[in-house]
Amino acid sequence: MDEEVKIGAENNYSASNIQVLEGLEAVRKRPAMYIGDISENGLHHLVYEVVDNSIDEAMAGYCNRIDVTINEDNSITVQDNGRGIPVDWHEKEQKSALEVVMTVLHAGGKFDKGSYKVSGGLHGVGVSCVNALSTHMTTQVFRGGKIYQQEYECGKPLYAVKEVGTCDPEFTGTKQTFLPDNTIFTVSEYKFGTLQNRMRELAYLNKGITITLTDLRQLDEEGNPYQEEFFSEEGVKEFVRYLNGTNTPLFNDVIYLNTEKAGTPIEIAMMYNTGYRENLHSYVNNINTKEGGTHEGGFRAALTRVLKKYAEENCAKALEKAKVEINGEDFREGLIAVISVKVAEPQFEGQTKTKLGNSEVSGAVNQAVGEALNYYLEEHPKEAKIIVDKVLLAATARVAARKARESVQRKSPMGGGGMPGKLADCSSRDPHECEIFLVEGDSAGGSAKQGRNRKFQAILPLRGKILNVEKVMWHKAFESDEVNNIIQALGIRFGVDSEESKEANIDKLRYNKIIIMADADVDGRHINTLIMTLFFRYFPRVIEEGHLYLASPPLYLCTKGKVKEYCWDDQQRQRFIDTYGGGREDAVHTQRYKGLGEMNPEQLWETTMNPENRMLKQVDMSNAAEADAIFSMLMGEDVAPRRDFIESNATYANIDA
Repeated sequence: MDEEVKIGAENNYSASNIQVLEGLEAVRKRPAMYIGDISENGLHHLVYEVVDNSIDEAMAGYCNRIDVTINEDNSITVQDNGRGIPVDWHEKEQKSALEVVMTVLHAGGKFDKGSYKVSGGLHGVGVSCVNALSTHMTTQVFRGGKIYQQEYECGKPLYAVKEVGTCDPEFTGTKQTFLPDNTIFTVSEYKFGTLQNRMRELAYLNKGITITLTDLRQLDEEGNPYQEEFFSEEGVKEFVRYLNGTNTPLFNDVIYLNTEKAGTPIEIAMMYNTGYRENLHSYVNNINTKEGGTHEGGFRAALTRVLKKYAEENCAKALEKAKVEINGEDFREGLIAVISVKVAEPQFEGQTKTKLGNSEVSGAVNQAVGEALNYYLEEHPKEAKIIVDKVLLAATARVAARKARESVQRKSPMGGGGMPGKLADCSSRDPHECEIFLVEGDSAGGSAKQGRNRKFQAILPLRGKILNVEKVMWHKAFESDEVNNIIQALGIRFGVDSEESKEANIDKLRYNKIIIMADADVDGRHINTLIMTLFFRYFPRVIEEGHLYLASPPLYLCTKGKVKEYCWDDQQRQRFIDTYGGGREDAVHTQRYKGLGEMNPEQLWETTMNPENRMLKQVDMSNAAEADAIFSMLMGEDVAPRRDFIESNATYANIDA
């Protein structure tokens, strides 16, 4: 890792480097304060915290392999070949440094700048928090030819650090195995796909490191566990190609820079495609800064400045002919970029680590991108002209989009006069208690209108499948009646921050919950995906702030005599047959709901709309880069990646036939 500087020497990393900031008392009482939540995200966050320690070793230049294993009992093992956590005596705490790291919150080498130049877990809670939230944890350290071990239950050591064996003196590292406490977490099963996405991301962001992910719960035909290995030789350059894999490149070059400015290592790769959206993914010390920050600001400023200057100096005639004023957004249409910076003292806004606040980083990124982009444009005049032509097309489309928006937003969404004719609104005007159902079809919409609670539930019927916005230019969505009805009903506004802005403003969102309600069949799932694509591409803040949900209508109504039970899947139905029909299918009556319209209003209320009984699935966006790639693959123009996805997932599909 040529841009990293090794700080200190291997033999200087000892107990004196471990600084204690705070105790561990509150973690088990208020786990969500430390790991975000106690559901699926929090469960997977435990793995990220342990892997972050290994990545810190890698970033310091002492580790090049990390092995992550999901064990059969859903415990996790993470092993690296770094220096190994120090085990010598910690004078201040009067115990082994290993025990300090494992049992004291905010204790570790990352707070001592002589041990690590940069660290991904500075606002994180570290491995001690993982220990506190695990029923059992075992730590092994390979150091100086010896193997040291300590075990813990709920964060408390079962014995002092002890030697348990010997190893090759050349082999060093740390091995952590932990079992999350199922009395704290609401879910206990790890998802291979979720961990796979993060490990892939880390391999791209830290070139030259091998990361393996093994799942002992899944065996292939030969009885071997399922394993995937991630390794990137070109880092973010490969990452951009991966993210752009489902799009058609404008040209095949990746514009790439890897440099250091003002003591900040900067690695950026960008590519243009024939699409219409900007996809910018930024990272600080391997942390995905979803809300952007100063590094993104510096990148955008440099991109606009350099490209605008180039266009004015080299394509003056084309600009004059287009008769449009180009702005910053035009230069970013069809751009996919990955920005990775390493900051020694990162300042994140809040504890969420999603927005970088360091002002000095903006200037460093601005300068680095300016130099690299100027050099690329001078050396590649053919590609530069292709970019300028695309920018002019984007500017022309933006003007058309503004006109389309103005026709949609002529009436105020809060005044009531601009509401879609089919909207059956609720009587409450308090957005916090209101919810709206986007319902597939007029017949289901009619049932929903009759079955709802009129005080806080609104219904907007949608006619058939809405426009697939993934395949059209940005302004075309505003020409669709169904899309406009959704925008008007929700009170979403465009062009608030600036007249030309593509950013959706949801400050006057009229409903706290937006619930997509479609049939429980293949067509219904397709409609769900089309609507989610619209929200992801046009109003992502609705998803980020947790307002978007999917309704879950039942598939069956099973009856035996006077006993009735709604079943949401085949397993529930089989349980009903086993319980009341003695295992015989013909002994019970099963009604299969092919569509929402087959339910009467009372049934729809009882199963799908009543807050006391219904089951809603919240749509979240924990990994924006992966979500972007999946939406492009499922809904975009390129057929080949979609076919590959279908073939590789065919065994998991529920066929509705």
